[in-house]
Amino acid sequence: MENPWNWPSPSITHVWGPRQFTVIRPRRPLTRAVLIDRDRHLDVLLDQNAARCVGGLWELAASSPRSLVHLPLRGNATPPLDPTEDAPRQLDLVLLHHSLQFAPSRWKEMRARLGAGRPRTVTVPATGRPVGSVIGVDERHYRENRDLIDEQVHAETLFLTGSAKVFRETSGRFFDIALHGFAHVRAHPRNPHYCTEFHSTEGVLGNAREIHVQYCEQWRS
Repeated sequence: MENPWNWPSPSITHVWGPRQFTVIRPRRPLTRAVLIDRDRHLDVLLDQNAARCVGGLWELAASSPRSLVHLPLRGNATPPLDPTEDAPRQLDLVLLHHSLQFAPSRWKEMRARLGAGRPRTVTVPATGRPVGSVIGVDERHYRENRDLIDEQVHAETLFLTGSAKVFRETSGRFFDIALHGFAHVRAHPRNPHYCTEFHSTEGVLGNAREIHVQYCEQWRS
């Protein structure tokens, strides 16, 4: 089936061990996307195409509970407006369903064994879901709410673990960046900042830092 955005189709690799895992990652690298560890929070900086791709892979994390969705991002150039003067600490990203119970401590060895994989093409929504909530506000703040994103960092990789429900709800934030970031920058050249947040008070983050996602049009080569 034709890829609706012409963004990189995922490569799927089966890794054998005590259990079998499927790793999904873009066939071609996302060169205009970085994940930066700011210590107290996380920054995701990306352009329009990368935002579409990440939104699609976020959806795949919701619909593929037996897979690890891997986005290799370390070493990418940063936007020229990035405020960090020194080289920032960049991370790769892995999204996974909490039922998979994958131990991040195994990732470094598994990553070293990943090959080229088998190219597959998947179809995801062309515009993504609305940014509005899928999980009700009261439900998100109910103390028994299990639909939360948790994080761990291991082997220079950020692992975000959550339920299908929370991944579906939050995928729309990346589609919003893809749909509106470019137009905002062109319409407001003196105030080009367009972003979205995973905020600590909104009931989607469990044991995880806040995440700031920003559209960036200009990138260093």
